[in-house]
Amino acid sequence: MKKTLLAILIFQIITTHINAQENKSEIELDQVELIASPRIEIKNTDNSISVLTISREEIQKSTATNVSELLQQIAGLDIRRRGAEGMQADLYIRGGSFDQTLLLIDGIKVEDPQTGHHTMNMTLPLEAIEKIEITKGSAGRIYGQNAFTGAINIITKKDIENNISLNLTGGSFDQKRAAVTMQRNLKNSDLLINYNRKESEGYRYNTDFKNDEFFIKSNFKINNQNISAIGAFNERKFGANGFYASPAAIDQYEETQASIVGLSTTYKKDKLIIKPKLYWKRNQDMYVYLRQDPSVYRNLHISNKVGVEVNASTPNAIGNLGIGFDLSKVSLSSNNLGDRDRTMLNIFIEQKIDFQSEKIDLTPGVAITHFSDVSTRLNYQSNFFNNLFFYPGMDLGYRVNQNLKLYSNIGYTYRIPTYTDLFYSSPTTLGNENLKLEKALTKEFGLKYLKNNFNLSMSLYQRDASDIIDYVKNNEAEPWQASNIREIITNGFELSMGYKFYLGAFRPQSINIGYSNINDDLLETDFAFSRYALNSLKNQITATYMFQVRDFISSTISFKNSKRLNDEGYTLIDFRTSYIYDKFTISVILNNILDTEYSETNLVPMPGFNSLVGIKYSIN
Repeated sequence: MKKTLLAILIFQIITTHINAQENKSEIELDQVELIASPRIEIKNTDNSISVLTISREEIQKSTATNVSELLQQIAGLDIRRRGAEGMQADLYIRGGSFDQTLLLIDGIKVEDPQTGHHTMNMTLPLEAIEKIEITKGSAGRIYGQNAFTGAINIITKKDIENNISLNLTGGSFDQKRAAVTMQRNLKNSDLLINYNRKESEGYRYNTDFKNDEFFIKSNFKINNQNISAIGAFNERKFGANGFYASPAAIDQYEETQASIVGLSTTYKKDKLIIKPKLYWKRNQDMYVYLRQDPSVYRNLHISNKVGVEVNASTPNAIGNLGIGFDLSKVSLSSNNLGDRDRTMLNIFIEQKIDFQSEKIDLTPGVAITHFSDVSTRLNYQSNFFNNLFFYPGMDLGYRVNQNLKLYSNIGYTYRIPTYTDLFYSSPTTLGNENLKLEKALTKEFGLKYLKNNFNLSMSLYQRDASDIIDYVKNNEAEPWQASNIREIITNGFELSMGYKFYLGAFRPQSINIGYSNINDDLLETDFAFSRYALNSLKNQITATYMFQVRDFISSTISFKNSKRLNDEGYTLIDFRTSYIYDKFTISVILNNILDTEYSETNLVPMPGFNSLVGIKYSIN
């Protein structure tokens, strides 16, 4: 029934689009925006991979109050949250695990060597974000390690204006939020500073939280060269009722700190473009099993990553060449995992080749990564060459006409185990020093259609993954054990569609629809329970409708229906409306309007119906 309704809606939108072609008031979608990845600069309509962009306008009008909620509205993404405000959230793409997705900020990789559970610790306040680029499928050829199933690049705000804003919000569960943003254009530089404070008593026992976010960005010149600097700090303190060990562990508590500092610039000479970056990323995690008695069981992990990255691209006789490297040093100090360190070198090269006046494009490429410690730990002979890992891939595109493009790609990738996978030890969870590397071959075929105010993309993909790491056990009394669970073949289908239009006297309207279907085939299983790998989304439907009345009232409705492989399903509807009067903006957000009872991971109940009311004051 749901698929039938979706098909009817798609048909209706396409019909409306066709009938509106002669409407002179059509809204044209951006067709020239460049994808901000370390690869060759390619227009978002010309690449031959699956890339989706969330624009600043969509971010501002969404029902989300943080990045976790925002990504929840994208089909093919699975953000498994524990508690409100995404205090702890795991990021999954196309049915992969949270360790298999790479998060970047302005192209800087912010993965954590300890565990993928910390990936979402280093997200930014929505006020600081220009757009978010989501690459689905194997991105190992572009980024190397951790881009096993895809990558998400959060791009910070570009156009800094002279403005100061104060935002105060309150709502259910005694939620209180305060945010201040200052933007200034100076003589030879500009500056953006944002501070957010969020706290709540919690929606059930031991789910209270306090969250502080700080972000600063400055663009300035040195010897006529433009330099961009960013700094971010995020601290979270929260009750973790049932978050990790088991639903019965109701007194868990956690504190995390994540910070990043980065410098970047762009050199251009003739047609050569060089983009160097320097960065440092730190994560600290303190976990206690009993909040009132930390001495019973306490973990403290501190990780650091320092790196330099240089990427270059230039046109040549056959198309465009892209090369780059990323050299980084990571270290971990932990009372549970020990003291660990690793040096990583990632080199990539790719060549985009155009045929028949750019009607056909072919882009082969490879990333090569060296890990200083992996071969020895995995019982290989310890020498430089045995520590090299190759991530080859190739894209192929065929432009049928100026509006329609067919594409396909293939890529091979690895993921080395995290330190938690290898060495963690607790009464409920055990690592495994004998783990093998995860491996996968991903194939995809899709199409992209873009004309004026309408866009449509569809893709079919298959991922043949072996030695996938999950935490498994054979009975409920046993601890979870990190293990390689043989082979998983994942077949999937995705559809996304966007349409912008006028509706009578109303201002521009927009609707976005997404659908994904995943089928996992686990081969040769010999365990009874799986914690992560076998609970991906089977079916997912997302829809967002944004409408505006005149210039001062705008509203958004978001819909999501999800069904997991274990046949657990739920429907969520959220609503936001904003009223602008002079320098004031009043907003009302209603979450989970249907008051749906659901959980996203580890049987942790998510909040029922809740609401937020906010007021924002801005001065120029």
